Amino acid sequence: MKSFALLNKRGPIFWTIVGLIGVFCVGIADFLTGWQLSFSIFYLIPIMLVTWFAGRNLGLVMSIASTIVWFTADNLSGQPYSHPIFPFWNAGVRLGFFILVSFLLPALKEREHEKENARRDDLTGAANRRQFFEAAQAELERFQRYQRPFTIVYFDIDDFKTVNDQQGHQIGDQLLCSVVNRAKLALRKTDFLARLGGDEFVAFLPETGAEAAHVVVAKLQEALSEEMRCCNWPVTFSMGAVTCLDARLTTDELLNKADTLMYSVKNKGKNAIAYAIYAGLDPENSPHL
Repeated sequence: MKSFALLNKRGPIFWTIVGLIGVFCVGIADFLTGWQLSFSIFYLIPIMLVTWFAGRNLGLVMSIASTIVWFTADNLSGQPYSHPIFPFWNAGVRLGFFILVSFLLPALKEREHEKENARRDDLTGAANRRQFFEAAQAELERFQRYQRPFTIVYFDIDDFKTVNDQQGHQIGDQLLCSVVNRAKLALRKTDFLARLGGDEFVAFLPETGAEAAHVVVAKLQEALSEEMRCCNWPVTFSMGAVTCLDARLTTDELLNKADTLMYSVKNKGKNAIAYAIYAGLDPENSPHL
């Protein structure tokens, strides 16, 4: 995913150069292999790359360049035709096919982008409730196969309303974004963070037993608290972490247990962590709050 993101950051000049190099490399191979072997499909590689990463207009440029290079390689290879118009007809058909790909690919990319946005929180960029439930359901199914524990951490921001009321919603939005950015740095690469709404978040820790959960969640709370202190935001974090050793509960039920655990922290004074293990019975809170 990181490599894909880096490719997306490359500019149109980079992709134009890459595309043209690709087209000419395919053209040389097309010429060297002779007219009996068709290389038309390989011209699609630079066309699709340029279209996907640099847009439709440059994709059309690559389509025209590919057609010209193919036509030149075809003529130089000595391809016999019964009528002189046939090579021009073939070139027109290939150009039409290449252009069709250049038009359809951006539509596919836009559809994938919209699909991804539907699973992301607009403000913070974190996963939303929908994506969280999809990931949690997949983990429950994996648990049934491999019996590996996982942990759900439900947390919210203590006194967040005070910041909104006293400093304004713009500052409140900045605070929420800072929480997400700092949490992503504190969590492991395999962990999953989602914003459920308002100032409530959930972290999903796959293949994480109770002992490991204590380490990860404590690190998360400390990192978030440090970030808030650095920004002079007078908020803290209440967290409820449920480690699951039994997959008979639904995602909703597990989330409710973590939510209940988190509210038990709030009722006892806020700014702490409650741990529990679900092993087929009602979870019991850890004494380490």
